[in-house]
Amino acid sequence: MTGNHDRVRLGTSDLSVFPLSLGGNVFGWTADEQQSFAVLDAYTAAGGNFVDTADVYSSWAPGNTGGESETVLGNWLRSRGNRDDIVIATKVGMHAERSGLGAANVKAAAEDSLRRLGVERIDLYYTHRDDDTPVEEFVTALDELVREGKVRAVAASNISAERLTEALAFAEREGLAKYVAVQPHYNLVSRGTFEGALADVVADHGLATVPYYALASGFLTGKYRPGVGGVDSARAEGAARYLAEPRGPEVLKALDTVAAELEVEPASVALAWLAARPTVAAPIASARTVEQLPPLLAGATLKLTPEQTALLDAASA
Repeated sequence: MTGNHDRVRLGTSDLSVFPLSLGGNVFGWTADEQQSFAVLDAYTAAGGNFVDTADVYSSWAPGNTGGESETVLGNWLRSRGNRDDIVIATKVGMHAERSGLGAANVKAAAEDSLRRLGVERIDLYYTHRDDDTPVEEFVTALDELVREGKVRAVAASNISAERLTEALAFAEREGLAKYVAVQPHYNLVSRGTFEGALADVVADHGLATVPYYALASGFLTGKYRPGVGGVDSARAEGAARYLAEPRGPEVLKALDTVAAELEVEPASVALAWLAARPTVAAPIASARTVEQLPPLLAGATLKLTPEQTALLDAASA
């Protein structure tokens, strides 16, 4: 059981979160409602309190239209009566019927999410993907949601260093709600998607980083190996491509070495490496079964030695 002492402050906000965010992309997709409830129960029993979803999850699954993940999460919150214990993050901009960051759309999408989640406010509301909407328009719309008490804090996913800088400067100048966190694609086999200009802006402004694809679609769990076929996973193809890159097998080798030294799973090591990066508050990882959860939770509290970190840094460079 992990206590509250393991919580981290999310950037400049007043949100305090467990250092592993549970990904809700599988709820209503590869995990049905019953499985999702079991995973959520196990995560919170271990001290977890930070659940990440989006209005578009899981529209890609046959028969789904988007909103399924929020609905499952909302049903769980109601049945457990634990709304105040959970930090809920959701996103706007990629739902087919609520596409883009126009002001009217941002507000309408927030209302949709609040209804599906069955809550009165969203703790962390992300712009899911940047588009060509002027920052003045979406920053103002987000600020109005905060002022109305419908959103506690705002954040950005899939945004460039330039646009992030522009949005922060406008919010600062006008005294509006500022982004407190970013959610970039970032992991041991994809460092260039965050490190550099974007990471610098995040650090300069005291923002938190909440990386998605923290385990590279499962590749960093170590279950995808050269010559090993037939892994039962909806994401197997995505993970297999990393084997074709020179860095992939090198990273696996380093993960195996460190995992053996610490007597943990490779996934725990990959998450611990990420959690120790500057500005990272909580990597996001999802589990479709309770059995997949322990190595993810272990990564939240695992500490690597400087030598182990250096080995992983070199393999992933």
